[in-house]
Amino acid sequence: MSDLISSKIFRPLWTERQRYIMMRGSAGSGKSYDTAQFYIIRILSQPGRNLLCVRKTDLTNRVSTYSELTKAINRLGLQAYFKCTVSPLMIRCVNGNMILFGGCKDESQREKLKSITALKGNITDIWCEEATELSQEDYDTLDDRLRGRLPDNLFYQMRFTFNPVSASHWIKGYFFDAINPNVYCHKSTYRDNAFADPGQYARMELMRVRNPERYKIYGMGEWGNIGGLVFNNYEVKDLTGITFDDERYGQDFGFNHASALLDVGIKDGDIYITREIYKYMTTNRGMIRAANEDGKLNKRIPLLCDSAEPDRIQEWYDAGYNAMGVNKQLHEGSSLSYSIEWLQDRKIYISPDCPETLREISTWSWKKDPQGRYTDIPIAYGDDAMAALRYACFDWIPQEEDYYAKRKKHEKKVFAFDDVFEKSKKPGIDKGKTVII
Repeated sequence: MSDLISSKIFRPLWTERQRYIMMRGSAGSGKSYDTAQFYIIRILSQPGRNLLCVRKTDLTNRVSTYSELTKAINRLGLQAYFKCTVSPLMIRCVNGNMILFGGCKDESQREKLKSITALKGNITDIWCEEATELSQEDYDTLDDRLRGRLPDNLFYQMRFTFNPVSASHWIKGYFFDAINPNVYCHKSTYRDNAFADPGQYARMELMRVRNPERYKIYGMGEWGNIGGLVFNNYEVKDLTGITFDDERYGQDFGFNHASALLDVGIKDGDIYITREIYKYMTTNRGMIRAANEDGKLNKRIPLLCDSAEPDRIQEWYDAGYNAMGVNKQLHEGSSLSYSIEWLQDRKIYISPDCPETLREISTWSWKKDPQGRYTDIPIAYGDDAMAALRYACFDWIPQEEDYYAKRKKHEKKVFAFDDVFEKSKKPGIDKGKTVII
């Protein structure tokens, strides 16, 4: 077996025996990386151990916990000792131990958790990844799984890995504010990660300057208590089976900052974000490839993008998507405020399958003036999914008549977006035809 690749800050956790290990930390701290490595070693070296990995939505395990665990197996050179399958999602060790996966987004999935069993022995360990997605009811269901008599050399344990998104979250009050000898609390940041991706490190440092309040959570791993949030009207909800009055895709292009593509529906005036593709350091062709692999996007549905990137729009159009441009003029002006006000006037429902969108909306806040007072201008950082959301909603937002009247002397004409697309029959907007959002 090759040497372990781990930051020193996590080593004490490998020998702790408390029932609850609470690992809060910044983005890029290495907590999930180290946890996956820890469990592979534990499952291999301790017969009778079986691990259950849990996300709010079971399907997200495939791109998170399962992915981290298989990477750890390969990194440690232990492929000969484990068999990994995706259908069903499962990892088996040669000693008979198993790694299983589940979710708890609804009562049906919680019931399934109660019936998940290993072929040999009990479920002894539970890893709750992105634990702040879970409700206290979810936790109670999971905690109840760890019961029954074990051999003297074994004990039950749960690990929670998460970014501390809100100081009002039940996890803080339940595990951090009350003294409990069965709880071990740990904190890590990206600066503790000796193997941090240089790009991630640079993004965190940029966040420190541009959005200090968001940096407090995702850079320093402190409990969030962000004031001046742009949106407080959102709710995480299972959106399976909902039929929408209309549907659009919105995309904000990026590379060093994220490229974000959202699937957005509207029903009875409320907004539903059902799916996201959210990637850093990914080319436009890489995003197209990810969309094709996702296989759930209807290419006939309009894909509304920033028209400042006509070449990228053309690539999507050539790939068969109904891609077109929306011009986001006056990024910090009246038009942006108007679209935000429109979104604030309705309920925004977010699927648990959209964790990056949830992170953005829960920390996107207004700028402060030199006196520390909030302005009407949002911070132009960490808002890639928010931009994609505004683009997706363009066709549903009524024109701001007074604002457009003021712009008449600067604009040749303002067209309804669908009218522009029908006339041009190509992605983007012709010169002189400007749509503002």
